[in-house]
Amino acid sequence: MKHIADVELQTHLSKVKLLALDVDGVLTDGGLYYTDSGEESKRFNVKDGMGIKLVMAAGFEVAIITNSTSKSVLHRAEKLGITHVFMGIEDKLAVLKELCMKLSIDLEQVAYVGDDINDLSVLKAVGCPLTVADSITVNQTVAIYITERIGGNGAVREICDLLLSI
Repeated sequence: MKHIADVELQTHLSKVKLLALDVDGVLTDGGLYYTDSGEESKRFNVKDGMGIKLVMAAGFEVAIITNSTSKSVLHRAEKLGITHVFMGIEDKLAVLKELCMKLSIDLEQVAYVGDDINDLSVLKAVGCPLTVADSITVNQTVAIYITERIGGNGAVREICDLLLSI
């Protein structure tokens, strides 16, 4: 796993005011589950959820920016108290820039977690680009930290714990 020097990582993390997350492959294992009636469902990790609640309680803003339109994402966000939820998004960077303006946060103050090619432009633009252990190679090249855990299996909690340790 790639980790930049602890001091440099801590410097990046200490600037973070917003944790923005992709869903499929980050908050979930990337699998798509369908019922017999064709309804899509997703599996979320309770430890990731607790980490998100802890960082929000510590004063961090949290956002979900996803291409997914699955209702399960809305249900999970509501359960966790995440109010910045953007679904069906093709241009994640444009949405993130709008949110940053609304919150008066600079892109340098954003930690973004993304695992696939549609996250790459955001990872390149933020001050704290992060990815999960099973992300695509190019995202791992851009990220300053790659989690030990894979998406949907505690990777977000690992990142939340890092933010809380600063």
